[in-house]
Amino acid sequence: MHRHFLLHKPHGYLSQFVYEKKRHKKLLGELYNFPENTMAIGRLDEDSEGLLLLTTDGMMSEIVRSKTVEKEYFAQVDGIINQEAVEKLKNGVEIGFKGIRYTTKKCEAKIITELPTCIGEGRRIRDERHGPTSWISITLTEGKFRQVRKMTAAVGFPTLRLVRIRVGNLHLQNLKAGEVLEIDKFNV
Repeated sequence: MHRHFLLHKPHGYLSQFVYEKKRHKKLLGELYNFPENTMAIGRLDEDSEGLLLLTTDGMMSEIVRSKTVEKEYFAQVDGIINQEAVEKLKNGVEIGFKGIRYTTKKCEAKIITELPTCIGEGRRIRDERHGPTSWISITLTEGKFRQVRKMTAAVGFPTLRLVRIRVGNLHLQNLKAGEVLEIDKFNV
């Protein structure tokens, strides 16, 4: 019988259970007593936070990582993002990936004026003296390395904070950073 989990991954944790380099890193196993053979589906980098799915079922991992399942991110960006930049994001922007130029696929993007409570305060990004920030939602079906961060930088609004709030039909809900919810199955 396979087991499935939703995790609100906090900032500062790697999306893995083993790290073999010399520096100490915070790992998922420190957050919850997951069963043996649990794996993260996809990844959120150490600086990112939000919804991470975990499972003991490798086939489920393949389904969720497919290009048919949407992943929605809320990004806090440097400056007040405008509609022109949002339109560029929607239509695809050129980013670097594995040493080559890559144009991202069309996606959904919109300016966010009110954050859901599940985002939480998070870590302090910077002092207000360094200028204003704003939030956008970006929904992708692809997932290149640090893609959202590269996309917002490509339109002149670097990402300061990144939170994944949805994978398919699964939402971050009211999980607080570090909380885990075991569910019967992933209904993506």
